Amino acid sequence: MQNRSPSAASASASPTAASAAASPMAPGVGGVEPAVTLDQVPCWSDPDQRISPLSPTSTGSETPPSSFLSFSDPLTGDDAAAGPGGRGTSRFPVDHEINSKIYLWRGHPWNLEVDAVVNSTNENLDEAHSSPGLHAAAGPGLAEECATLGGCRTGMAKMTNAYDLPARKVIHTVGPKYAVKYHTAAENALSHCYRSCLELLIENGLDSIATGCIYTEAKNYPREPAAHVAIRTVRRFLEKQKDKIRAIVFCTTSSSDTEIYKRLLPLYFPRDKQEEEIAALKLPADVGDENGETVIDERKIRIKPLPAGAANSKTPIPTLADIPLPDSELTRRRNSFKLDSYLDPAFMSIIKDPDLRRKEQWEKSAQANKGLNFANLLGFGDLGSPPLSAAEEYSLHSRYLAKANSVNLSDIAEMKIIYRGGVDTEGRPVMVVVGAHFLLRCLDLERFVLHVVKEFEPLIQKPYTIVYFHSAASLQPQPDLGFMKRLQQILGRKHQRNLHAIYVLHPTLGLRTAILAMQLFVDGEVWKKVVYVDRLVQLFRYIPREQLTIPDFVFQHDLEVNGGKGIIVDPRTKHVYQRPSS
Repeated sequence: MQNRSPSAASASASPTAASAAASPMAPGVGGVEPAVTLDQVPCWSDPDQRISPLSPTSTGSETPPSSFLSFSDPLTGDDAAAGPGGRGTSRFPVDHEINSKIYLWRGHPWNLEVDAVVNSTNENLDEAHSSPGLHAAAGPGLAEECATLGGCRTGMAKMTNAYDLPARKVIHTVGPKYAVKYHTAAENALSHCYRSCLELLIENGLDSIATGCIYTEAKNYPREPAAHVAIRTVRRFLEKQKDKIRAIVFCTTSSSDTEIYKRLLPLYFPRDKQEEEIAALKLPADVGDENGETVIDERKIRIKPLPAGAANSKTPIPTLADIPLPDSELTRRRNSFKLDSYLDPAFMSIIKDPDLRRKEQWEKSAQANKGLNFANLLGFGDLGSPPLSAAEEYSLHSRYLAKANSVNLSDIAEMKIIYRGGVDTEGRPVMVVVGAHFLLRCLDLERFVLHVVKEFEPLIQKPYTIVYFHSAASLQPQPDLGFMKRLQQILGRKHQRNLHAIYVLHPTLGLRTAILAMQLFVDGEVWKKVVYVDRLVQLFRYIPREQLTIPDFVFQHDLEVNGGKGIIVDPRTKHVYQRPSS
């Protein structure tokens, strides 16, 4: 291979060199990492890779549980496989030939002796935004050639020489920026990055490639959803082009990425029937089309074949000559008669056409808007978002959950707006919400929603209870009904179905009015579960005192409001006692 590193030969000269090359942190002679050949990289189909707790041959009580089985996929829930294909139906069957072409390696791709390595960069192809360490390893010639390419568009790929790298070529690609609002566009752009790299590889007569994770922290793409896109795109590409590809190496440089790929690879590249069966249950509902891209129904070209009855009918279709028509009418119909003869209702009908669904949504939204102006006049905010179907709510919740699991939300958690409590008197878990801590003026609402989704996710899978402390909260501006409606849609229908009750402590007249409006304009099913509690001692009938962490100001507020009514709660000791009669 051209431009091989001088240390490449030493990598395979001895077991010591080989073991050093297998570690991404082990430098070679003179601080240069030795080249690693494919026979030193673990293949996904190797027997050594299959010896894991997932294998039925594994024994011994000291073996830790398989990460594939013990870690749940944040993009999937219990009903994830109920989408296309259904439960138990494999969308990615076992294919040993494809599996033999997949490798997983911990280290930088440019240390591998393959035909091409992938560089994740920006549209200018500059060194500062390229994969860290690549240009230093390749030498100055790489940056000089990149400057002559005229940049590269997002989702596309361009090829250069590899210069001082062990590889022959470098394929540069530009990953997308990520935002929850544009999730589908980012997902398809990322899928196109991987496919463009593989297509460029084949076009240049090459057959082995090593790629890292095509995303950066600066572009904010969540790691796990990105791994789903990468692995499924490669799988779909190999299903069509496996005769032209010898090896694809997934390279990871962090323990978190390595763990994600080890957990997700069996979903798309199952090595036996057991992994295939598990994958059928664990795969997300949307695994894309035949190229791995997300399918958007509204953008499909919908073509329906001729009705079987018309195609097989023995009755001859009348010709224009058989029908007496005036000359002008004959001329008008000459070119359209045969087509018109097939435009019967059976041909024209399409069940649940996406355009029709969209029209239905607009009609529902218009219907909802009839009461909307009244809500706005009362100061309850804009409730203009259209109602969502169950599938749309599930997709929305999955996207927010994936985003929440990929970002650091510790600053929101420290505000203690919501936090886990213990259990109520019947053993249901409790979520505590503190209204006075909701500082609307200095709170990033988008990050707060992500935090809510993340905190509520373990609870909403089964019956649970909410406790809301409205003590002194009337002094703070509160979110409007439009925000509450959107939040409820994001939490999804499991939240609505499994919510047992919302206990509201120290309600004010304004809060009662707002909750009445939510019953009328947002969701009567959920907000009719509100139970008003005027005093702390009443709340303890539903949730034991020891099961709640209560801020001190709540006790103080309760003492100020209810201190003269017999039983009170001491704000210092938190003890409940009988107020002595005067």
